[in-house]
Amino acid sequence: MDDAVELADMIAQLRRELSRAMADGEGADLRFKAEKVELELTVGVERSREPGVKVRFWVFDASAAARHSATATQRLTLTLQPVTADAPDRSPLISDDEMLGEI
Repeated sequence: MDDAVELADMIAQLRRELSRAMADGEGADLRFKAEKVELELTVGVERSREPGVKVRFWVFDASAAARHSATATQRLTLTLQPVTADAPDRSPLISDDEMLGEI
């Protein structure tokens, strides 16, 4: 599955991107609360017959999912609640630099 990524890797990359956005916006006047992160994914499920190997979920882009007719794909919706380790009861703030002319 060369054109797919494992679900855990995709979520890890999302975590890194959100963390980077938070760090880039540190001290900015305009911020956004990250109350929910909703993802709609096309996933394929792979189960190995080898002992001890678990089920793996692969995330496809829309065009790749169409090419994998031999792989059973499903639509999966995840709703994630972002929290920070130092303040888990408070929604994290995400912001970035203002663009020229932005209010």
